[in-house]
Amino acid sequence: MTGHPSPSTISRYAAGDPHLDEATLWSVEVHLEECGDCRARLAGSVPEDVLTLLDRVSDGVDQGVAAGPAPVPMRRRWSAVRNRWLVWQLVPWLTMTGAVLACAVLLQALQPSMPSLVLLLAPVAPLPGVAVAWSRIGDPAWELVAGTPAAGLPLLLRRTATVLAVIIPMLALASDRAGVSLALALLPCLAFTTTAIALGALIGVRLAVFGLIAGWSSAVVLPAVLTAHLPVVLQPGSLGVWASLAVASAAFATTRADRFLRRK
Repeated sequence: MTGHPSPSTISRYAAGDPHLDEATLWSVEVHLEECGDCRARLAGSVPEDVLTLLDRVSDGVDQGVAAGPAPVPMRRRWSAVRNRWLVWQLVPWLTMTGAVLACAVLLQALQPSMPSLVLLLAPVAPLPGVAVAWSRIGDPAWELVAGTPAAGLPLLLRRTATVLAVIIPMLALASDRAGVSLALALLPCLAFTTTAIALGALIGVRLAVFGLIAGWSSAVVLPAVLTAHLPVVLQPGSLGVWASLAVASAAFATTRADRFLRRK
């Protein structure tokens, strides 16, 4: 189209005539981008019902702008807690851990000759919760969280700290009831937690947790129960070793922080 479109063409274009061919539609639209006169002619050719609709929409927008943003309702605290991932996903695992520690205290009271089951279970007590805290299966929002700046090691550490905030009081209470050293319960617990995170940078957190639980159970717990003798690694002289392991594994995990940007 070399000249201005005819008034009839503009009228048909404004009315949305389905019989206008694509070439004519394209040429009219290109021409309207550069010609103010034809745009004014187009505005005068718009059907009355369309103008009425546009006026109604414009009035609604003006009223909305004048009224300002609608007040955001305050979310009740209980509702916010109810919608948090941690509340529902970790409760079964933390409850199970508490039940196992309670059974350990009860068995030690019934069988004083047995080695302390509380000390034997303390290193692996937080590991199921850590595995759930970093599981895409257990976290329905993991895809959204993985794309945020908080993803990776900082997120894992925050969730692990939440797990420990529940497990440590359980261990303290169980240690007090069983009459065992609190330091011998807590230091292995922290050391195994940091070791799981450090190994998680290499093989994935869940696989590291399963490997540590299986290795500890077969190499330490089972022989201790069969021989009725507490292993050397849970004697008072081993506290320095556990503390060193916790520090070394935590330092290693920080040097591999980029490995946690993708969960395994």
